[in-house]
Amino acid sequence: MRIRAMTEADVDAVAAIRVTGWQTAYRGIVPQSFLDAMDAAEDAAQRRQFFARSAGRVHNFVAVDGAGAAGGAAADGGQVPAGSLADGSPADGTLADGSPADRGEVVGWVAFGPYRSADVPDGSAELYALYVRPDRIGTGVGRALMSTALTRTKSLGVRHLLLWVLAENDRARRFYARSGFAPDGAVTVDDCEGVPLKEMRYARDL
Repeated sequence: MRIRAMTEADVDAVAAIRVTGWQTAYRGIVPQSFLDAMDAAEDAAQRRQFFARSAGRVHNFVAVDGAGAAGGAAADGGQVPAGSLADGSPADGTLADGSPADRGEVVGWVAFGPYRSADVPDGSAELYALYVRPDRIGTGVGRALMSTALTRTKSLGVRHLLLWVLAENDRARRFYARSGFAPDGAVTVDDCEGVPLKEMRYARDL
């Protein structure tokens, strides 16, 4: 299993992981009618537009498993030189002809970039998303994606990394705590089909 930069060719796989991730992690938290209505094809269409608009601002990486997989961070946290993948291909996840640098299966995704409001110290960034295919949870995929996010944000000069997590998502909160994050006191409440969903902000220094 390797981590590499996400390409547009990965959008469908990432959307499927995101939708199944919501339907698995948020069962009993988010209204079931909302989860049942989620559609991977619709999510992929929206994600493809966002991926194009946010190029150069939002950093997306995928975990790839299977024969021929190659990437920037091994599952055990080992790194290859910045700017290249394990096979010497460019760090954007493509070969010279623009095709994906591996033929493996996408099993996880992480995205991070500038924090989305101004109420944080300078040098802060936000972890927007970290999803692992449900059948691969607990196998090290999430840890490898988190390691990549921490390493990459620090290399960009980020001093504080923040994220938002549902207060009732106990598994995710435990994972973030093991990764060095802790609640910083900020909370927000969103409404989903009439159900209030409390989110807590977690932060860690780099």
